[in-house]
Amino acid sequence: MANTLEETNQPDHVQFEAMKQVQTPRQGRILTYWIGGIFLLIVLCLFLPWTQNISSTGALTALTPQDRPQTLQAVIAGRIEQWYVMEGTLVNKGDTIARLSEIKEKYMDPNLLANLGQQLEAKQGSATATGAKAQAMQEQIKALQEGLGFSLQKARNKIEQTRLKLQSDSMDVVAQRTDLAIAEAQFARQENLYQQGLKSLTELEQRRLKLQEAQAKLLSVINKFDATRAELQNTRTELNSLQAEYADKIAKAEAELSATRSYVFGTEAEVAKLQSEYTSTEVRSQYYHIVAPQTGYLVRTLKAGIGETVKEGEPLATIMPNNPQLAAELYVNALDLPLIKPGDDMRLQFEGWPALVFSGWPGASFGTFGGTVAVIDNTGTNGQYRLLVVPDPEQEEWPDALRVGSGVQGWAMLNTVPIWYEIWRQLNNFPADYTAGQATTKDTTKKTETAYGE
Repeated sequence: MANTLEETNQPDHVQFEAMKQVQTPRQGRILTYWIGGIFLLIVLCLFLPWTQNISSTGALTALTPQDRPQTLQAVIAGRIEQWYVMEGTLVNKGDTIARLSEIKEKYMDPNLLANLGQQLEAKQGSATATGAKAQAMQEQIKALQEGLGFSLQKARNKIEQTRLKLQSDSMDVVAQRTDLAIAEAQFARQENLYQQGLKSLTELEQRRLKLQEAQAKLLSVINKFDATRAELQNTRTELNSLQAEYADKIAKAEAELSATRSYVFGTEAEVAKLQSEYTSTEVRSQYYHIVAPQTGYLVRTLKAGIGETVKEGEPLATIMPNNPQLAAELYVNALDLPLIKPGDDMRLQFEGWPALVFSGWPGASFGTFGGTVAVIDNTGTNGQYRLLVVPDPEQEEWPDALRVGSGVQGWAMLNTVPIWYEIWRQLNNFPADYTAGQATTKDTTKKTETAYGE
């Protein structure tokens, strides 16, 4: 009876067995709790801090050009005769790597340097002898000029002497004419006295004789005067002839001197050409041995075997300098370039060092290393600009096993924002927030100078 009363007091839907089976299962409630918890966790994570960053990939290189891999080239054309080192060998600066032999017919003479030296000495001797000849001709011209001066002075003196003699002869002519006039007057008076009978015939004949002597003497003096005048004219003509003669001799000597000097200059040019050829041949002989320009490892030989010929400038081997100053060569887009400046911090991940990396949470990343931007190119290629990142001296050192050419990935850390804001920015393709004044100029300069090792 009691059971009957209890069943009567229960609700109508409980009284049936089917209604008992449609109750809410417990697993459903647990799943609901989990979904709600996960959703709440996701919502909370959206408010966690996230560091905005600029991601970039590249490879390791050397900071300075002399530390980067170098290609050893053959300066001259030749045939490989011997290799002195193997690939992977550490070579010091100046060590011989390979030896070449000559293949050009011009340089195959084993006594080429000696022959060129003899030719050079002969040409130098010829130039010296010709120079001495030119010097002698200069002295000859000087002697001719001095002789011309002396001869001209002598001729002028002779002209002056003849002119004075001509003056003396002219005075003799005048005096003789006076004597002739006196003799004529005396003869006339004597003849008049003879006609008067005052003088004898003998005395008259004596006066006539004196008159004839005076006339003859006057004629002689006049002839002497004419001869002296002709001599003066001849002396002046001789002076002009002497000037022309010496001018001709001096002109011929100067022409020969010019020809000799021209030959000297030509010989000196040939001497210079031989000297250059001798020096070039001597220097060329030094390029038969390919030497290491600096200490490093011989990475790879580009020519194999003995007897293979190479051309001028053709690469023979590649050498990697020892202990280079490593730098990460990264590339960033033009949109992100204004946000980066020399001295900014970056985080780097190197190939071969597996790491759990959270680019937005650098404090929670493992296997990444610090770096500092040292160089930013002023020109870009296809919208990409190159960065050189060096180790940050204030953070952990880079691994010693790094090699030039290894891949690297880098992140430049910018502003810290909530995760929901970063997701919204990425979905809208907005640029990252630029945070000016994160590092003072003094700190940036200090990091850059330390990165360069100054």
